[in-house]
Amino acid sequence: MRIAIMGHRGIPCRYGGFETFAEQAAVRFVRMGYDVRVYNRSHNGDYRRTSYKGAKMIYLPTVKNKYFDTWIHSLLSVLHALVFRVDVILMVNVGNAPFTVIPRMFGTPVVLNVDGLEWQRRKWGRLARWYFLLCEKMALVFPNTIVTDAQAIRDYYKERYGKESVMIPYGAEVRRKNNAKVLKKYGLIAGKYFLYVSRFEPENNALEVREAFEDVYTHMPLVMVGDAPYAQEYVKSVRDTNDERIHFTGFVFGNDYKVLQQNAYAFIQATEVGGTHPALIEAMGYGNCVLVLNTPSNSEVAGDSCILFEQEEGDTQDLVRKLQWVSDNPDIVNRYRKKAQERIREVYSWDAVIIQYSELFLSLLSKKMINRIRATVSGVAHKSF
Repeated sequence: MRIAIMGHRGIPCRYGGFETFAEQAAVRFVRMGYDVRVYNRSHNGDYRRTSYKGAKMIYLPTVKNKYFDTWIHSLLSVLHALVFRVDVILMVNVGNAPFTVIPRMFGTPVVLNVDGLEWQRRKWGRLARWYFLLCEKMALVFPNTIVTDAQAIRDYYKERYGKESVMIPYGAEVRRKNNAKVLKKYGLIAGKYFLYVSRFEPENNALEVREAFEDVYTHMPLVMVGDAPYAQEYVKSVRDTNDERIHFTGFVFGNDYKVLQQNAYAFIQATEVGGTHPALIEAMGYGNCVLVLNTPSNSEVAGDSCILFEQEEGDTQDLVRKLQWVSDNPDIVNRYRKKAQERIREVYSWDAVIIQYSELFLSLLSKKMINRIRATVSGVAHKSF
């Protein structure tokens, strides 16, 4: 099966959730014996890299602009994939829904991962929010199938539009390993810092987290990992602090990111909008005690394995109280670390997630094509790896 993955910025991951998903999916599809093409934005990768762990890397140009970056690249990616005759397209981001009709007109199945409710993000103006609501309606009819990554988002599409979707969550790995050398580079000690990871955008409440931490009595620092390419005024406000305990690293990816996740004392997840947030389940899989903002999607992921906090109109007092409680009670931290990893093992295995996508793709193809694919991969697609 020839699979095209598009709609994200590029792999290996250097940005966020879509990129993490695209990387994990591409690598596992290759292991299953599939021919995988990953479409990357020209300003987000290395032209010299023609493949990544067996997946073909394709770079196409776009306009580096908050509003047109995704649209132009996704349109070019769809047209390129049609020329090279892929069997199925996996596209991410509901904002790309208009482009899913093009491959369908030529008989190529399209699966669209809509993620969360993009129109609710505070970074968008009125026109952009209207556009994303329009894209939700297009997603009901243009792609063959829409995938939601949380039951709360699946319920939203069912209740608002009467549209069924396939619910497949994001995944995470379970691991916790010390790496003093990497931590030293950031001036940190294992198990002696709080960690926050997100794009610095209003709906992710980076400013509120920083302000809440300033009211917590602890010698441990807060490490804030993230940035935002199109929100520099907000980023400036987040960084505007005199508290020397608060460290800003900018974006961190790859092994350094894993080390920071695997060695934190506790992790703070404060996102309001979206389905299953990769940073949240990664933090759980890496054995963190997680404090998470109580939203339907976040609480669905957390179950009883994380500490929920409330926030109304910028009121951070509940987060302050719970940060203080966690800081003062290491026994609580150890208990929640174990519960978080158990939750990931049971529900959010990457291998199980990608097998579900494989089975979805096969269900969209003709019987003749399915027989050809199964003969080619010799049944590898349905074995664990």
